[in-house]
Amino acid sequence: MMLTGRHDGPRVAAAILAGGLARRFSGANKAALHVGRESILDRQLALLRQIAEPVFIVSSRADVLPDGASRGAAVIADARPGTGPLGGIYTAITSSDRDRTLVVACDMPFLTLPVLRLLTRDTAADVVVPRSPRGLEPLCAAWSTACAEPIRRRIERGELKAAHVMEDLRVEEIGPEELAACDPHGLLFVNVNTPHDYERAQGLIRTARGSE
Repeated sequence: MMLTGRHDGPRVAAAILAGGLARRFSGANKAALHVGRESILDRQLALLRQIAEPVFIVSSRADVLPDGASRGAAVIADARPGTGPLGGIYTAITSSDRDRTLVVACDMPFLTLPVLRLLTRDTAADVVVPRSPRGLEPLCAAWSTACAEPIRRRIERGELKAAHVMEDLRVEEIGPEELAACDPHGLLFVNVNTPHDYERAQGLIRTARGSE
């Protein structure tokens, strides 16, 4: 399925990857978890809609929108089930009619608009990706259509590490100094993979709000 947006609007599309089985979280629908006053999914949709159109969800989970509301976002089934996040990135790129698609994982509750703007800035690179202290962050990156074929080849070979596909692409990194300016509390790449991570995220947002 190819999505289309208003071509007089933003130059990029955005996709939220929400297809994971969450084995370390007893199969929970992580996108529906609340961190603070709203669900991670609702917060991400609100941010992404400020810079991208269309904004859609890549998932084959029946419960990705558990209350039945569409939230105005199409849900696209993963074209490469069983291939992890790299398959989700491939689905996002090939489902979008934009030259560039911003892809984010559904379990990142602390994304900020400034960093998303950095990722979608004009560039000749194939992919724009942050480099955090733990390395490249391919699940918060802007991918061009040129990435689809290298990703497909990696998937066909069973090479499913999303960061490794960068070896085949022209990469523009967002480095620590730029990231720090967008992430005053150092929370940007905190994710929610386990119940412990979720408890930590809840505590972090309370601490961050208390310091404001």
